[in-house]
Amino acid sequence: MKFPLISRMLATLALCCAASVAVAQSGKTELLWLGQSAFRLTTPSGKVIVIDPWLRTNPTTPQQYKDLAQLGKVDLILVTHGHFDHIADAPALAMLNQARVFAPGDLNQTLTVLKVLPPELAPRMNKSGSVTPFADVPGIKITAVHAEHSSLFVWSNPATGKDEVHVGGEPVGFIIELENGLKFYHTGDTGLFGDMKFIGEYYKPDVLLIPIGGNFTLGPVEAAYATREWLHPKFVVPMHYGSNPLTKGTAPEFVQAMGQSATRVLALKPGEKAEF
Repeated sequence: MKFPLISRMLATLALCCAASVAVAQSGKTELLWLGQSAFRLTTPSGKVIVIDPWLRTNPTTPQQYKDLAQLGKVDLILVTHGHFDHIADAPALAMLNQARVFAPGDLNQTLTVLKVLPPELAPRMNKSGSVTPFADVPGIKITAVHAEHSSLFVWSNPATGKDEVHVGGEPVGFIIELENGLKFYHTGDTGLFGDMKFIGEYYKPDVLLIPIGGNFTLGPVEAAYATREWLHPKFVVPMHYGSNPLTKGTAPEFVQAMGQSATRVLALKPGEKAEF
């Protein structure tokens, strides 16, 4: 008896794993933007970290990645807060890969109480807390930092068929330090806050992933100010724009607001990759 769907999924996973191995052998880091705030980060040793996975119903996600199996193996998932456009596909992706989800501690408590995820896939952490999630690659470290936003988790109760609003914990950003020392700062959804300057001075991120859409988050001008004046990364990738009519900020507006800066703007399109 043949199982064509399973065969196709295994073939896809093999291809993606091969791609990750190729990145690892090159000693490079690969960042794939999947639209909104979702990224796939492949580290030099081949570990795959997915951040804020809203893919299947995201209008900006390339069609191929709406099939979660097309991401290949996923070793770790990071979720900055409980809003649908950041957590939507995290549970399914976690179960598919048996990958742990690191998110605000109270959000993970909600996920386990509601039985959205088993406890072993929803470990708890909180702001300023750091974890080294891989025993075989101890140089990878994840630190939760502040984000100026809100968070809640909307759950469809299977018993009633109605949506319920549950505790989402306080939103966070993540400092992701890789085994080669390269540091990424995914701000999550955020507005301006003074401790961004402290984050820049203390953590010294090399690559910044920052929202520019406005309305719910920083707009292009505010994001450029935080990048130029407080964070001083080597590279910045604008995100969280273009997915709905309310997120009106654009990459050209952000580039213009950055002006003459030592920071290089990587204005990726969904589905495009950058190597470091």
